[in-house]
Amino acid sequence: MDRPRSPLTEQIRRGLREPHLVLRQVNEWFYDLHSEYADDRDRLEFFEEDWDNLLLLDACRYDTFASVHDLPGQLDARHTDSSSTIEFLKRYVDEQDLTDTVYVTANPQHYRKQERDYISADFHDVIEVWQEDGWDDAFRTVRPETVADAAERAADRYPDKRLLVHFLQPHYPYIGPTGQDAFDNDSLDFFNKVLNGEIEVEDRTLRKAYQENLEAALPSISRLLGSLSGRTVVSADHGEMFGERAFPIPVREYGHPTGIHTPELTEVPWLVSDNGPRRSITAGDSESDADDRDDVASEVVEERLRDLGYA
Repeated sequence: MDRPRSPLTEQIRRGLREPHLVLRQVNEWFYDLHSEYADDRDRLEFFEEDWDNLLLLDACRYDTFASVHDLPGQLDARHTDSSSTIEFLKRYVDEQDLTDTVYVTANPQHYRKQERDYISADFHDVIEVWQEDGWDDAFRTVRPETVADAAERAADRYPDKRLLVHFLQPHYPYIGPTGQDAFDNDSLDFFNKVLNGEIEVEDRTLRKAYQENLEAALPSISRLLGSLSGRTVVSADHGEMFGERAFPIPVREYGHPTGIHTPELTEVPWLVSDNGPRRSITAGDSESDADDRDDVASEVVEERLRDLGYA
């Protein structure tokens, strides 16, 4: 009878199959040891910043955003301490008292991490848009207009709370014309397959599909800038890489690997736009107790994450 392999054995076997993962780990150790990489003057502390509404675009690079947006407001480049949503949740959300904030999210990572006790945070409420009614089976994602609808409902229900609204775009899968033509948008571990050559695509095609994803989200962002009162900031939890090289080992990277704090992954937009009077924000009891939330089967959560290109 075959003996089950240990997690360490599996890691070694995968490292032999995909040697870039070993080199990535070395780079991750470097960035961890040199956490002063980002300029402290530009480094974000998301929940200490001055905003009533924070609209997060998932995996949105500053340079792409700056080149295509036409939104009202003042745009600056800032730096995060996160290169993935998982790292964003751990770095900025875990163990925080956020009872003055309602989290409207299209990304299942928060639910999965809370379900497994990897993170704990006291939001006033959490609205999981990715659950059944919000999920678009055709595009295998949550469309930006669906997130905007949920955000406006949350603003009406919670007029004295800050809103953290987490869009999925420009994150894979790609819902624009280039993405629909070039990819099947059904690839588990999408960017590792690009890196390994299992998916053959030119970097410029990836960039075009990515830009179209961002452009698809901007009308919904513009809509919220006009409908949400107070100070709204448009930003991102992290950026994206399309073949640029990491450091100190100059391996090419794609997607947004956790712990790889390159400029492409940590430089994000910070657009500030004011609309009418500021809201009076007050903290309240948490309504998002894990014991009271709607349970979602683990296989549904994992299926959603697979649709989004995660392993």
